[in-house]
Amino acid sequence: MQSTGPARRPDQNGEDGPDGRWTTYPGAPVDTRRQLLVKLMWTSVWAFYLLYPVQDLATGQHTTAGTVAGAALLVVFLAAYMSLVVIRNTRRIGSSRQYLPFALILGIAVGTSIGLGEAWLTLFTYTSVCAALVLPGRKALVGVGTVTAVFALIGFATGAEHTTLVAVGLPCLLAGFAMYGMQRLVATMRELREARTAVAHLAASEERLRLARDLHDLLGHSLSLIAIKSELAGRFMDAGKAAEARAQVADIEQVARQSLTDVREAVSGFRRPTLPVELAAARTALSASQIELDADPRLADERPDLGTEETGALAWALREAVTNVVRHGVGATRCTVHLDETWEDDGRYAVLEIVDNGPGPGKALPGNGLSGLRERLEQVGGRLDTGPANRGKGFRLRALVPLRPGPSGE
Repeated sequence: MQSTGPARRPDQNGEDGPDGRWTTYPGAPVDTRRQLLVKLMWTSVWAFYLLYPVQDLATGQHTTAGTVAGAALLVVFLAAYMSLVVIRNTRRIGSSRQYLPFALILGIAVGTSIGLGEAWLTLFTYTSVCAALVLPGRKALVGVGTVTAVFALIGFATGAEHTTLVAVGLPCLLAGFAMYGMQRLVATMRELREARTAVAHLAASEERLRLARDLHDLLGHSLSLIAIKSELAGRFMDAGKAAEARAQVADIEQVARQSLTDVREAVSGFRRPTLPVELAAARTALSASQIELDADPRLADERPDLGTEETGALAWALREAVTNVVRHGVGATRCTVHLDETWEDDGRYAVLEIVDNGPGPGKALPGNGLSGLRERLEQVGGRLDTGPANRGKGFRLRALVPLRPGPSGE
């Protein structure tokens, strides 16, 4: 059977502490009886200051009316103080509902100190704490200072002893500042929690974006190749060439299995494409489309100045470019892949250029593949350039990624 207890509200100032339990500082919201008891015990530590006015009433030095009025005002003061410190909801800092009990507390502290004597000056310590709780932001510091100044003014005006002024004035000032510091600490904890949540959401969004790019690039290339080989298999079957048709079906099976492996690796985040592997896949895809591949032999060489992430970005660029040639390069008969390096204003870059002799880019808008590829390259400090190859014919894709400095510090 599920619990029907009150729901916890971790988004308020009384959020979970580092150990997973709710903090019990004054003013944190109370949801359970246990929290209320802990809060009362925590607050009762400061109750000894109330012994001074209680003792003053017990001495009998006041009239009966004064004693009764003092006792009643002390009860009202304590109730208003508890409403702010113990059961206050901190999400309403600075609201009019809190200003009223605070004004009542301040008025009782001033009135009893003037009318009943210096023993009641201790109420200003509680008033200072309430000022730090009620007033928003840095206004709380001004409020604490103002309450302390009022305390000092009344103390001097009523002729209180200097020892009393020091013994009560310092706690009045320090307790208010301590409460302000605790309020700021809890607010910072809440902001850090919200920041961690935001970072987690951003990380999840980035992971979804990475997965979307990987799946688009992987499946777009593989499905295009499967479609081409399926069409070839159908033509061979119509022509009665069973052996050639079976070969195409076997290739389709191999591509499908490899695609399944690639998708699993992409989901797990372990896929790291390389130029030699993508070059072999490009040769297969272009050959199936009867497009000749002219590949730079340096693509098979290992380059120490090219990092793993940069190599992966170039490999994705090769895959996306070949996929576009197969899909959109209608009439293309040749595809050239060239790897070189160039100097830019901010350093040395590796340049992978893929050019076909098809009809060119036309007026079509770039699709998700090129947008995702541009994001991949930008993540490693590179960039993507696309456009017509020669006099408006053909399509050129240039992917640039930074190279590591050589041994000579280039």
